[in-house]
Amino acid sequence: MDTWYIKYTSLPCSSYWETALTNPHSGKVGVAIVTGASSGIGRVYADRLAARGYDLVLVARREERLREVAADVERLYSVRAEVLVADLSQPAGTQAVVDRLASDASITLLVNNAGFSAMRPLTDTPEATITSMIAVNITALTLLTKAALVAFKARNAGTIVNVGSGAGFAPYPGIPVYGATKAYIYLFTQSLQSEVEGTAVRIQLVLPGAVVSEGWEVAGGATLEQLPEGIVMTTEDCVDAALAGLDQGERVTSPSLQDDTIHRDYEALTQSLLQAMFDRNPAPRYKVGG
Repeated sequence: MDTWYIKYTSLPCSSYWETALTNPHSGKVGVAIVTGASSGIGRVYADRLAARGYDLVLVARREERLREVAADVERLYSVRAEVLVADLSQPAGTQAVVDRLASDASITLLVNNAGFSAMRPLTDTPEATITSMIAVNITALTLLTKAALVAFKARNAGTIVNVGSGAGFAPYPGIPVYGATKAYIYLFTQSLQSEVEGTAVRIQLVLPGAVVSEGWEVAGGATLEQLPEGIVMTTEDCVDAALAGLDQGERVTSPSLQDDTIHRDYEALTQSLLQAMFDRNPAPRYKVGG
C-alpha cells in the first residue's frame, strides 16, 4: 500500500541515549510514553523499549488491553509500566498526556504512534470519523510533540518519535483524509528537526509501509488478505527497523524502502520546487499582464 524511504543523516547521540545503547538495563534511560500502545506498532514499541530498560507510560483508550501490555512488560523485563487511559480524539484525553509530559522530568522519550484510517471515499466517510481522524493523527500528535519539545529543550535531552506513513507522499485511492494527515506529519516533523539543531534533543520520523495491524479492521474496506504478501511487513520487523534507524542516527526511517536514493532524489526535487514556487511574476503560460 505505501511507498517508503530512508534518509541517512548522522547525528550526535545525547549522553543518555549512548548509555541506553551500551547498557540497556542501566536504569538511566528514563521513562518512555507510547501512544496507541494497546496493539500493533505501539504494543511492539512498548515491548522493545522495556527490553532496553525504559519504564513506560502506556497510552490508549482500551484500559483492559493496556493493562495486559503493562503486565507483560513488567513480568518480562522488570520495569515499571503505568497505564494512562486517554482518548486522543478528545481534548481532555490529549490534555492528560500533555500535562504528564510537562510535569514529569523523568520522561526522556515520546513515541507518537496513535492514529487510524478510514478506507473509503470522502463522500462515504462520516463526519465524526473525519473529525476524530484529524484530532488523533494531527491535533494530538502536534500538541504532544510541542509539550515534549518544550520539556526536552529545557533539559537539553530527550527523543521524540513521530510515526507517519508512506501514504503521505502522494495521493492514494480511498484514503483521502488519512493520506493528508500523514503528509502533515511528514512536513511537520521534518520542520521541527531544524528547531533542535545544535541541541541534544532528537526527533525521528518513522514511515512504515503496509504493516500487520488491527488498524486495517478499524479502517474498514480493504483487508490484509487482499494485499500481495510481498509488501506486508510484520509489526515486529517494522519496529525493530525503526529502532535500528534511531540507533544509527537517522532522522527519517522508512523500514520498507530498499533504495534510499529514491527518497534523496524526492527531497532534492521538493526543495527545487519550493524555491521555484516563489516569484513575483506570473508564469508565461498564463499570459498575465502582457
